[in-house]
Amino acid sequence: MIKKPDTLSLIFIFLSGLLLIFIIAPLVGIFISTSPLNIFEAAADSEIQQSILLTISASFGTTLLFSTGAIPLSYILARKDFFLKRFVLGVINIPVIIPHSAAGIALLGVVSRDTFLGKIAEFLGFSFVNNTAGIVIAMAFVSIPYLITAAIDGFISVPERLEKVAYTLGASKTRVFFTISLPLAWRNIVTGLIMMWGRGLSEFGAVIIIAYHPMITPVMIYERFNSFGLEYAKPVTALFIAICLIIFIIMKLISRTTHNA
Repeated sequence: MIKKPDTLSLIFIFLSGLLLIFIIAPLVGIFISTSPLNIFEAAADSEIQQSILLTISASFGTTLLFSTGAIPLSYILARKDFFLKRFVLGVINIPVIIPHSAAGIALLGVVSRDTFLGKIAEFLGFSFVNNTAGIVIAMAFVSIPYLITAAIDGFISVPERLEKVAYTLGASKTRVFFTISLPLAWRNIVTGLIMMWGRGLSEFGAVIIIAYHPMITPVMIYERFNSFGLEYAKPVTALFIAICLIIFIIMKLISRTTHNA
């Protein structure tokens, strides 16, 4: 006998459906309202190609570069108790809650040409302002909390007794980390890496303050909308969304394969 859903379940299903429509409708609408010809023309535009390639590569580079510090920090926060630990945890999440234009201004105050870091960069032959390096630090600042939070959850889920047993058997801390802690926390870490990449990929506010040029795709979409209107921005938007969705699906499939291996 099939049990009929109760009133609360029907209300939850209805509200869930409304929320899903709210998320899906704009994505579907952008493709319905944009002609395939315009999307193909956008895909053939060398300026758009370079912008999309820059956006994807900068976000991947940001994720790989800053994960080398984020993962060790996450392990320390998951395993160690120390003075001001709660403060550190709070600081890590600040980029999530502040306006990203404010984040860009704050970063600019640290890396502009007249600052200590800015002068070091100029001495080394580059500048953070209007440079790929500026794009990378802007993406990193707003996206790194996602990786750290996920990695902390992953390391916390690893039973400490497994690490302690390995220590009693003579394993070094390095070996325990790379053979026990990291592999068992890897699922959460991969999720955090994907979230960090995706957040960096979509960043606009902090990037536009530090590096309007070279132009990443979110900035290009804004520039075309602001200069020429909605119809000129739609093809780039649709193309970029499609590429992001394809890459995201591929990454999730790779992640799932890794988890099941």
